[in-house]
Amino acid sequence: MKTIHKNWKNKVFLIFLLAVLSILSACGAGQVTSSGGESQEKTIINIGVQGKVGVLNYARNEKIFEKAFENEIVEIKWAEFTSGPPHFEAIASGRLDFGATGGTPLIAGQAGGIDFRAIGVTSDGRKNYAILARKDATFKSIEDIKGKKVAVAPGSGSSNFLFAALDKNGLSAKDIEIVPLQPDEARAAFENGSVDVWAIWEPYLTTAIHQLGAVPILTSEDINLLSPGFLISRTGFTEEHPEYTELFLKAYEDARKEYDENIETISKELAEVQGVDEKIILEVNEKTESILSPTTDEFAKAQQEQADFLYEEGVIDKKIDISKVIDNTFVDNALK
Repeated sequence: MKTIHKNWKNKVFLIFLLAVLSILSACGAGQVTSSGGESQEKTIINIGVQGKVGVLNYARNEKIFEKAFENEIVEIKWAEFTSGPPHFEAIASGRLDFGATGGTPLIAGQAGGIDFRAIGVTSDGRKNYAILARKDATFKSIEDIKGKKVAVAPGSGSSNFLFAALDKNGLSAKDIEIVPLQPDEARAAFENGSVDVWAIWEPYLTTAIHQLGAVPILTSEDINLLSPGFLISRTGFTEEHPEYTELFLKAYEDARKEYDENIETISKELAEVQGVDEKIILEVNEKTESILSPTTDEFAKAQQEQADFLYEEGVIDKKIDISKVIDNTFVDNALK
């Protein structure tokens, strides 16, 4: 494996770690988690969502979790995130109980000492990532991005895809200028020409193709990258409320089936609510192929290989064993 430029790899890990440490410090100052405590009349369940489409967004719009928990003394609260890493910062502070992220934020969270569990797989990620060029770009291949400015969200699945894509094509991060930006910032920089290339995931990927005329120069499918996405949970919550964790997964599976079976109708409704072209919703759904599955041996192997790769490249500062955070107990029961 090739070595990533020292300044970049330090920046990626420090951005994530400093955010986590600041939140953990706040917790030490007396912050109380939302889900525990005898003084609370209700158990608050905080669910994270990112993007404007997908199963969790549909479930929020249709109040599927609220209906699933209507016989429990529970209140569902939603939190919006721009990418995966902030989910783990929120878990660290007790502000998030469930969410969905790619595999790379999960690895960064584990390396950062966050106490969470991966409780189910939501996608194999094979078609989830791409490296985009603007429609007026003169370069059209991965080899041509040498020396270019590349926008990517630190610690995201797209950062792992970018590193893997470079490695497989005889390049490394020191051959490009990496600009660490969250999706909304990256889109603006990509659109105004501040960056030349954008490494990104769905649904931002398909949205950029349709709305900006962006051109994929390499996709995760092109390099056969298995990069599973996960449902994650705060360990303290699952230990205190195992029955709610199982019920959450059952409700998620109900929402997923309903979403897939009625995607054409749902796409019209989401288009009105979210202000997104229904063609984009349909295409994103086709590419991401939502599932709910235990973390199989194949998914675990892919996730461990990714963790090992990121350690060898210096993106995380210690080796990790991903089996330590995988818990199939709840999803196995939920899918019975």
